[in-house]
Amino acid sequence: MRRISRKKRSTLANRAIAASAALILGGGGLVAVNVYASAGEGPSGSSPPTRTQNAGGQLSTIDCPEAVNGLPDVPDEARGEVDRELAAMDTQITDAYRQFADRKEQIARDPGLAENAVLGPLRSKRTASLDRIGIAIGRAGERPTGLESLAGCSLRADDSRGGNGGPGGGGQDDGQGQDQGQNQGQDGGQGQDPGGQDPGQGQDPGQGQGQGGNGPVAADFVDIQSVQPNVDRPRQRRGASRGTFTTDCGRNENGKFNPDNVIVAPGVSNGAHHMHDYIGNQANDAFASDDDLANGATTCRNQGDRSTYYWPVLRLQNGQDEDDVNADGGGRDQNVGEIQTPSQVTLKFVGSPVGRVTAMPRFLRIITGDAKAFTNGDANANASWSCTGFEDRQLTDKYPICPEGSQVVRTFAFQNCWDGQNTDSANHRTHVAFAQENGRCPNGFRAVPQLVQRIVYDVPPGPGFAVDSFPEQLHKPITDHGDFINVFDDRLMKKMVRCINDGRRCR
Repeated sequence: MRRISRKKRSTLANRAIAASAALILGGGGLVAVNVYASAGEGPSGSSPPTRTQNAGGQLSTIDCPEAVNGLPDVPDEARGEVDRELAAMDTQITDAYRQFADRKEQIARDPGLAENAVLGPLRSKRTASLDRIGIAIGRAGERPTGLESLAGCSLRADDSRGGNGGPGGGGQDDGQGQDQGQNQGQDGGQGQDPGGQDPGQGQDPGQGQGQGGNGPVAADFVDIQSVQPNVDRPRQRRGASRGTFTTDCGRNENGKFNPDNVIVAPGVSNGAHHMHDYIGNQANDAFASDDDLANGATTCRNQGDRSTYYWPVLRLQNGQDEDDVNADGGGRDQNVGEIQTPSQVTLKFVGSPVGRVTAMPRFLRIITGDAKAFTNGDANANASWSCTGFEDRQLTDKYPICPEGSQVVRTFAFQNCWDGQNTDSANHRTHVAFAQENGRCPNGFRAVPQLVQRIVYDVPPGPGFAVDSFPEQLHKPITDHGDFINVFDDRLMKKMVRCINDGRRCR
């Protein structure tokens, strides 16, 4: 065992307010420009029925409404308590998923057991947490009503098994975010097998459940050579900021991992329920304050960059265990297998296609993608998978099977517009946004340097890998996401902005 320390042109779902994106080759590397709703528009108006769904299929996971998307503005005074309760609700789902997984065969024989043993107790716990959230908000303002509608959960099947395009990520391009605005060849009219691969690739499509028993399945993979090129070059207008700024912060060679998320669940150990790779700031854990980050050591070559960059680890499903096999974020949360250190990590900041950028504020927090996109739907999904030599072909709800000699690539293009006031928001999304289809920021937002993260892995060809996820998300590729906290010092941030606005390429 290796030693470690503690750690989406297709239509989006109707819930999304705007939907368009393009991945483009430019500036010497892969740049992603995403234009779609960025403010947490997940299913929040009503809860799924408290019952089993897809009765004709094999029930695979627990589907709950994302509570944070149903909350009103949370006063600053209540933010801490609300964050802790939201994290507790994630733990409740994790615990209920374990109960479901342990009794799946019994539930298949006796569906009523699901209500008695899993959904009923989960609903009661969620109701109590939502009540406490309402009380906390009420102390600082008007108490919200109707939160109880967010308590109910359901059981549902993993529709990707048959490529049927179920809610939140199933088949290729069924309104589920396949290719984020650049898809011209994923299933839609190209005759691609929705299962994505020949069963002879190493997993039985009916039975493959990954090393941890809860995914991925064979239908979650597709041969990248069967995908048609779907990346368009962008149109840059006069006045565009064409420069780039690249920061070198390593590949997590020193093995910093933990299952915390200081953005979403500050002060809560194992707030992510999956392990993260960290590069840059080494003080990052659940309890890190802005002062801790400002004073933390960094793996970045330029010590003026103490930013923190983190993402779910990628593991080989090869039968090998890490020493977190019995730990939170690892085996206890159904994340098992050998953690892979990236062979390459590129952190590049790029400009706006229509004008100049302004500096990001220090301690700006950005989450891109949705760790719960499989159950939430793809309104906030921003996963992008490919292979070296094939990066004009991008996948968002499939893992790529790369040919011999090609490596797996994960790309994250972060939100590139800021509201000009806040470094964070209650749902960790509304203070930042993606540019609109015309390249301009929404009203009230200003363009800032856009972080584009490219992570490469040298893994064996075939379907034997997965990213860590919340257990009920079944290790789906659409759940991939990235996190960033800006801790550039003022001098280096000004240098970045000048470089980008002047059209230079700087490191």
